[in-house]
Amino acid sequence: MDTEKEQLNEITDTKAKKPKSTLQKVAAIVKLLLLLVVLLGLPAYIYFFQHDLIEQFSSIEAVEAFFARYRSQSILIYLGLQIVQIVVCILPGAALQFSAGYIFHFWLGLLLSLVGAAMGSILTYYLARFLGHDAMYLIFGEEKMQSMLEKINSKKGVILVFLIYLIPGVPKDLCTYAAGLSDMKLKLFLVLSMIGRTPGMMGSLIIGQQIQRGGYTSAAIIGGVAVVLCVLGIVFRRQITDFFDRVYVRLQELM
Repeated sequence: MDTEKEQLNEITDTKAKKPKSTLQKVAAIVKLLLLLVVLLGLPAYIYFFQHDLIEQFSSIEAVEAFFARYRSQSILIYLGLQIVQIVVCILPGAALQFSAGYIFHFWLGLLLSLVGAAMGSILTYYLARFLGHDAMYLIFGEEKMQSMLEKINSKKGVILVFLIYLIPGVPKDLCTYAAGLSDMKLKLFLVLSMIGRTPGMMGSLIIGQQIQRGGYTSAAIIGGVAVVLCVLGIVFRRQITDFFDRVYVRLQELM
């Protein structure tokens, strides 16, 4: 028995030490280049060659002028920006949705925001799967990524993903990419993330719409409430997680 085990270990070690094929090496290089394009190339291109685009989102007046200039393409432009914001995170999501509320008003802005967020999440999910663990470790660090994967793959994963997208101010970049490497199915991840995103989107859109209508007081009140909820969510995140965990366990028992 020991002899057979030793032989099996030798075979395993041999396979582990076996050099990668040319095809595997080419695939690894392609993935690395794609990673560099997504994380560095696209932001660099926008910053150096489309810097006017950044400046055109520096104020309410600039945003209004930008969309007025490209009114016929404004919907496609906003959808593209929403997707880019999720994939490469070069634009703040709240500010982008604030602009949508200002330009498109609440209901159209909400529809466009949800569609753009869904498209961006799907793209990010499959991008993470294509690039694989090595690329994600390179982006976020092995320890952080592994820790997030363990949490998502646990029984609390459903609750965790929902809370990450629900609580304002909690970094969502790592979770979006980690979901693509986890055992969580795309449909479940999409439902959880979209439901979690919606309240924050609605708040930003309402603020933008109120500013457009001159309702500065109501916009300030909504913004203040959002800040308070954000702080409370971060401070009491453990208690909130425990509460949803108990609810999840209770639902599992009923089912």
